[in-house]
Amino acid sequence: MSGYLGRPEETAASLRDGWVLTGDLGRLDADGDLHYVGRRKEMIKTGGFSVDPREVEEALLAGGVEEVAVVGVPDDHWGEMVVAFAVAGDGGGDEAAVIADCRARLAGYRVPKRVVFLDALPVNATGKVERAALRRRFAT
Repeated sequence: MSGYLGRPEETAASLRDGWVLTGDLGRLDADGDLHYVGRRKEMIKTGGFSVDPREVEEALLAGGVEEVAVVGVPDDHWGEMVVAFAVAGDGGGDEAAVIADCRARLAGYRVPKRVVFLDALPVNATGKVERAALRRRFAT
């Protein structure tokens, strides 16, 4: 890759010593296999801590929501606030109950400050959740 057309700042941030930094995050298991775990751009920075949205999503799914996407939204005090958008499971859409369940599963700074219930999560043509659309929706 030679660069992003007309975007020199993004090009400079993405290229290091001839390598393209995609922002993908991974981990190596005991066998040396690489597992994709998320994207650096999706990482939420709240109160000086980094929160992996996938970890919060897994806790919410274990608590009974049917589908979920977690995003960071701007917050004057914390920098970003953890917000979950969920499709309710059999337990219904009780925000306080979902947050209480998360408190039992996660460290306090990882617990969503808000849970917004939707009929369906917005997805693009390939079926990926449109996190930017969720951030915009929360802003309104």
